[in-house]
Amino acid sequence: MAEQRFWLMKSEPTCYSIDDLARDRRTFWDGVRNYQARNFMRDDMKVGDAILFYHSNADPTGVAGLAKVIKTAYPDHTAWDRQNDHFDPKSTPLEPIWMMVDVAFVEKFPQTVTLQSMKENKSLEGMMVLQRGSRLSVQPVEAKHFQEVVRHGKGAKSPPARTRKAK
Repeated sequence: MAEQRFWLMKSEPTCYSIDDLARDRRTFWDGVRNYQARNFMRDDMKVGDAILFYHSNADPTGVAGLAKVIKTAYPDHTAWDRQNDHFDPKSTPLEPIWMMVDVAFVEKFPQTVTLQSMKENKSLEGMMVLQRGSRLSVQPVEAKHFQEVVRHGKGAKSPPARTRKAK
């Protein structure tokens, strides 16, 4: 059995929020129109992988809860719908370009783990979402970073920032 992987998936809460996923219990993750993000979903996501559900363009921006992958990648049919915001005339049912996975709700955090608090948490150094210019809507997360965000999301305080020792 493949080892569980960890992901961060971004959604604008005005489009689809953790509360929407809690209500629906499961959904397909459509509309990804970046090749690298698509490749992560298509090539690397497996059933059972854990997801940090990230609210982008929100107040506050950050991780709002957890989800999990319940169906591996398959063609994103919204690319073929001319009425859909995610329509792509180059993608067809015979030659699909874009993929999606199905995800299920796991839990909503009592408070969003804000982007700012994540930036201040030295345990999260190197996390992709914190890197300047990182805009991918689907991105891998290291296990140690996933666990730290979950710990913080469930109410634990971040460790104190490292300070330099005086000479």
